[in-house]
Amino acid sequence: MYLPMDAMFDLIFVFYHVFYQRVLTLVAPYTEGVAIPQFFTPYIKVLLTPGPWQLTACFLSACFLMITRLNAVEKNGFEGTIVGTLVMPYFSGFPNLCFAYLMAKSGNNGHLVLENCLVNNVTNLTLILALPALFWGMNLFPETRGKPHETKTHETKAHETKINYLSLLLSLLALLFFTGALWLLGRDGVIQSSDGWILVGLFLFWQIFHIFEVLKTNARKDRKIKKRILVDLVIIGICAWGIFSSINGLLEWINLNGRGVFAKENLGILSGLLMVLPNGFLAVYYAAVHRADIAYSSQIGDCHICIPLCIGIFALFSPIHLPSSFETAIYCIMGAGVGLFLVTALFGKLHRWAGVLLMGLYGFFLFKGYIL
Repeated sequence: MYLPMDAMFDLIFVFYHVFYQRVLTLVAPYTEGVAIPQFFTPYIKVLLTPGPWQLTACFLSACFLMITRLNAVEKNGFEGTIVGTLVMPYFSGFPNLCFAYLMAKSGNNGHLVLENCLVNNVTNLTLILALPALFWGMNLFPETRGKPHETKTHETKAHETKINYLSLLLSLLALLFFTGALWLLGRDGVIQSSDGWILVGLFLFWQIFHIFEVLKTNARKDRKIKKRILVDLVIIGICAWGIFSSINGLLEWINLNGRGVFAKENLGILSGLLMVLPNGFLAVYYAAVHRADIAYSSQIGDCHICIPLCIGIFALFSPIHLPSSFETAIYCIMGAGVGLFLVTALFGKLHRWAGVLLMGLYGFFLFKGYIL
């Protein structure tokens, strides 16, 4: 049974209010009967009222908590670009899946889902990757320094780095393939149910391939996926519920009260921009701790969630009529993908000048009027 957002926040408010009263009662003998401050209730009520800013804060908090569990997931049986291409996209891309589901459930036009996915992918491949490249540079082959007796360990790490590098290039090729498939399927101006089955099938094949890669890697290293990962999965499930509920509340608020920039007509673009914020946090964090492989591959993997999965799932239930700006976004995604592949293959890193070029491409995307 679904619990409405208003009832949920009222329950939370009552819990905190009663809890606070109990605490004051227990400490009353030692504090000479301190009463609840009059200003306490209004502030808590404002904090927990399910308005747009509170729902946005709930959404971002749940996303960030979900993403922080990736470090534990990496230590409990996954590693390197596998985290970025197989595990992390389901975390960072879950809001996009929720948005597609809620749009399909409410019978909305599919162009909102399409806008959400295209804005998400263009921003991930340009702005989100450009920022860490400008500040730190994203070197996929960091220098390893150590004592002479650690040479064997360095050789092992260099071998793993090379494998992660090749996996990243493969993910970029898959991005180009998926985007090209969407472009070909949409040549008639609509994504039909049969097109949706093709897109979902492509994604499932890609994920099955990665699952077998994880199993082969663990078998080669005689390593098992630790049971402690179940705790992380429980936390992720709670965060997923928070993300779903906050998105549902935001959609209801925009439908009822949205105006101006926050009008219902801009829902696809607004949701796409909102849902790249966790990706930006993720990219900046992993780039700052010198894990460019995860920072890089996570953005590519998140693009795989939007194209082909989100668009394919929605198309299974309702056709998507393509807007006039569809090809502009597709060309930006393809251009960024080709550029990233060439720079990564030739240099093994994203230089700062590459970040400048990506920022320029994102500026072109804005100039063409897709967002502004």
